[in-house]
Amino acid sequence: MELFQGNSVSPEAFLLRDVSTHEVGAREISLDKTAQERVGDIYHRRFSEVMKQTREVRRMRKLYIHLLGILFVLPLFLSRPPALDAKERFSFRFGGSDSIGSLLDRQNRLFIDLVEKKSDGRIEIKFFPADQLGGDIAQIEQMVANSIQLYGDVLVWYANWVKDFSIFGWGFTFRDNDHLQKFIESPVCWEMCEEFRKRFGLRILAAVPTQPRILFSKKPVFGIEDIQGIKMRVPEIETYLRVWEALGTRPTRVTWAEVYLALRQGVIDACEGPVSAAYAAKFHEPAPYVTRTDHLISTAHVTMNDKAFQSLPDDLQRVIIEAARETAQFSRGEGERLTNEVMKKMVAEGSKIIWTDTNPFKVRLDAAVKKMEEKGLWSKGLYEKIQQIK
Repeated sequence: MELFQGNSVSPEAFLLRDVSTHEVGAREISLDKTAQERVGDIYHRRFSEVMKQTREVRRMRKLYIHLLGILFVLPLFLSRPPALDAKERFSFRFGGSDSIGSLLDRQNRLFIDLVEKKSDGRIEIKFFPADQLGGDIAQIEQMVANSIQLYGDVLVWYANWVKDFSIFGWGFTFRDNDHLQKFIESPVCWEMCEEFRKRFGLRILAAVPTQPRILFSKKPVFGIEDIQGIKMRVPEIETYLRVWEALGTRPTRVTWAEVYLALRQGVIDACEGPVSAAYAAKFHEPAPYVTRTDHLISTAHVTMNDKAFQSLPDDLQRVIIEAARETAQFSRGEGERLTNEVMKKMVAEGSKIIWTDTNPFKVRLDAAVKKMEEKGLWSKGLYEKIQQIK
């Protein structure tokens, strides 16, 4: 049965006009009852579809707004500082070269204990003593590369990087511990330390004088004439080599850890070193003649890679500096206290202590100062500046 007759149009077409009566040309179009019902059904379905689409659009719009909110808030959340109870922790490596139990070894362990306690465990330091990471030169190179972050020994090793540190290794430059301490605290020394930090990224945290360096030999040395031509151990520091050349020996480079065996095997005839460090290394056993030349005053320091230091928050930087200063004061006080005590121990173990006139040694080295400055071992005038410190 046809619902639309003659000029009638389909309900769908009619809906497009959205009217119940239309003019097509000059004629009127009308719908019968059945067609009107069908138009109603179609209109209802279309209306339902439109409403469904409208609800979906609204739902998507809400979801989009929520996503925008998350994207806006998330960076603010991520950028918030950590909670106060979730403080960052740091781990460092510390290299040492002296024998276990020596003054410098005890200094380094004290520094580590102080740092870990003062930082409430936020800083952890792993210690590698007694040349476990190589000799002093190797360890300093590792510190420059930041593969180890801390190192504690004597200042003169840094002469291999900044030449003016050589002055710490030139005999009879300093009158006593107070004289050396005044130089360490002087603007001249501060400039040396700053050059070292800026050029090589190593920050000297604290430094002090400790003990005299004395001579150990397989035969007795009563005066300068007794060391002429002997095979004398020197470290990898040019100043030491020049000192013992000027004094008439045949310098032979041997690392600290190998000195004992070198004495035993006759590779060297004599060596020298700080009282406590040499005793801990047992140099007095193969070289029982101990001469108090006191040609140098040894030092102690703690140095840190500057990038590692700068990576710490302000409160932990203060912890590092305070611990270094406390440690340095321990090293000076303990060094001065132990000198005579250790000498007595060596005597009890069979060593023979010889006191000699050191003036001939000093005269020989004073005469070589100008030559050393001309060679560029240290800056011209540096030795004289030190002598003027009162």
